[in-house]
Amino acid sequence: MKLVIGADGAGKPLLDVIAKHLASKGIDVTDLSPPTGSSPEFYAETAERVGLAILNDTFDRGILFCGTGIGVCISANKVPGIRAALTHDTYSAERAAKSNNAQIITLGARVVGPELAKMVVDSWLVSTFDAAGSSAGNVEAIDKLDEKYSAPA
Repeated sequence: MKLVIGADGAGKPLLDVIAKHLASKGIDVTDLSPPTGSSPEFYAETAERVGLAILNDTFDRGILFCGTGIGVCISANKVPGIRAALTHDTYSAERAAKSNNAQIITLGARVVGPELAKMVVDSWLVSTFDAAGSSAGNVEAIDKLDEKYSAPA
């Protein structure tokens, strides 16, 4: 599995912990955060980069970090075709994959501690969406709503 990650300044410390955790498991991770020392960037720009990297099939899934996880979640969900979920426990992470087919999860560095964040990420990574399962219709409806309100390319 190829993962893409990204964070703003508030989320970067947790991103670093998770990147190290994933690397220790042999998972390929690419960080699309703004380079250290670069001009400040809005988290929406990072979320867009991560979302587009998934949509163009460069990466399988992504994880975004900010102070609360809320801003990057809202931003990622503005990218047509992306389903991002704010996660703060292992159950929400599992359901993000199994019930919502979320390609991205978001975490708040100011609200989720490093050890819990590792468990949340691990739970999400081992969970998969069942396209024939009971939630398939809901995901299809989400995708139709996305298409309905997306601007033509």
